[in-house]
Amino acid sequence: MNNSHPWRALALAVALAAATLSPARAGMLDTVRASQEIVVAHRDSSVPFSYLDQNARPVGYAMDICLKIVDAVKRELGLPALAVRYVSVTSASRIGVIAGGKAALECGSTTNNAARRKEVAFTIPHFISAVRLLVRADSGYQSLDALAGRRVAATAGTTTVPTLRRLNAEHDLRMTVVEATDHAQAYALVESGKVDAFALDDVLLYGLRANAARPASYQVVGKAMSIEPYAIMLPPGDAAFKKVVDQEMRRLIASGEIQQIYRRWFQQPIPPKGINLELPMPAMLRDSFRFPSDKVGDLE
Repeated sequence: MNNSHPWRALALAVALAAATLSPARAGMLDTVRASQEIVVAHRDSSVPFSYLDQNARPVGYAMDICLKIVDAVKRELGLPALAVRYVSVTSASRIGVIAGGKAALECGSTTNNAARRKEVAFTIPHFISAVRLLVRADSGYQSLDALAGRRVAATAGTTTVPTLRRLNAEHDLRMTVVEATDHAQAYALVESGKVDAFALDDVLLYGLRANAARPASYQVVGKAMSIEPYAIMLPPGDAAFKKVVDQEMRRLIASGEIQQIYRRWFQQPIPPKGINLELPMPAMLRDSFRFPSDKVGDLE
């Protein structure tokens, strides 16, 4: 009798148990099938991508795309119904929520870059933005260099923070970078005069400005500091789930449905105030839809 057999059997049993306990190995599709529920992470103030309407419901361009993905998951699993549970995340908490398997999708304005791909996965981008500055219209500031020695806000956990710090050092601007907990707080800092500018993706700045009490009191200024491809975040190492998500994104793009969703949120009145952002689809985004891919230019 070979005494190594029981040890091999025990090792196999331990390995199988570990795979069963690991959310990544179990797979999101299996988790959703077993619970008949999918958890969707959303933002509270990323207008018009993911934010709360007048009834405190998460709505927006990215949310509509995510709900299409939820329908695709339901079809893939052959479920008659699939419950959606929402969880609110911030710029600082969103990656941990997805990396930890606490949500299947993060639907907002999250940039797909090489550093983040070490922790989470991304699908095909749904928007391409650029980091610029929001200032008070009477401030006279028109560029980053003009803010030398001033206080500039950025939202904690965004790619804007390291970008702003890098440019501050490279140009010896001696700015004080103030990290806000969310976009709404950073905007309020500009509004109250506690900072001189707010650096963020320009489309988000336009959304915040449009919903302000006095939109004409603020301007979005300056050259683009970086290019930001937004994509829905997914748990890492889950090829089967990612395949379903990627296929649905390609279907939305090929069918033209994503164009309809875009027009609803960027070229028509949106809640809560019925403001129209009047933002045609950026040329870079239109071009990216010609050859949809989850691969972006900063691959390592």
